[in-house]
Amino acid sequence: IAGEATMPKLDGVLETALYTDDMARARTFYEGVLGLEPIFSDNRLTAYGIAERSVLLIFRRGGATETVTLPNGGSIPGHDGAGPLHIAFAISKHELPRWETQLKAHGVAIEGHTDWSRGGRSIYFRDPDGHLLEFATPGLWKVY
Repeated sequence: IAGEATMPKLDGVLETALYTDDMARARTFYEGVLGLEPIFSDNRLTAYGIAERSVLLIFRRGGATETVTLPNGGSIPGHDGAGPLHIAFAISKHELPRWETQLKAHGVAIEGHTDWSRGGRSIYFRDPDGHLLEFATPGLWKVY
């Protein structure tokens, strides 16, 4: 329709946030079990780059509830989360057995397995704060 505005485009999800009651324990898990390397860390958060296209933020629960004013004059409004949250990591189908072995070697229980109708597979497990994590292979969603 002539003159109708088009919807602005989204390019992806850049950051996903989880919250922890014990940053040292969370870092031990995400760095030791999942092999992630911090790209930023301070007393309220640790950030991990994922596949060079997104960032997993682990915030100390309650540590980000106030607005943060940045040196350049910008600000980040407060936020927080409670309860067991969920995120999924994209993996190749060839990596799934290796991840199952890695989790078992670190005593991390796999709580669920799903074979999706599009051919993907998922396994589910929890981090030390009870967040439900998923490793998913292609064939889960129409877009993945």
